[in-house]
Amino acid sequence: MTVTRVTPGHLTVVAVPRPRRERPSGDHIVAVGKEPTAATRRLLRLMCTGATDRAIARELDVSLRTLNRRIARLQSLLGVQSRFQLGVVAAELEWLTVPPPPQAVGE
Repeated sequence: MTVTRVTPGHLTVVAVPRPRRERPSGDHIVAVGKEPTAATRRLLRLMCTGATDRAIARELDVSLRTLNRRIARLQSLLGVQSRFQLGVVAAELEWLTVPPPPQAVGE
């Protein structure tokens, strides 16, 4: 089971252990991640341009398979079925905006 907490600008996903009957033998890994990362923002911005998967993969210097895995991971993370839904939810979460640069101390 996965618990997702969404606030504008941040998404926290926590994987919780499945019931014993469903769990494979061995330790169960609990993963916590914060999105959007800089890489996620870049991927989403490239997707918004309407570029082909091949062009996006070339720009990110990854294979098509890796690109498709990254997109599928984001779709799963946000609980959406299509790339269109991914774009809508990412926009609603303000993941497509460029964050302001950090200010220097004393400014």
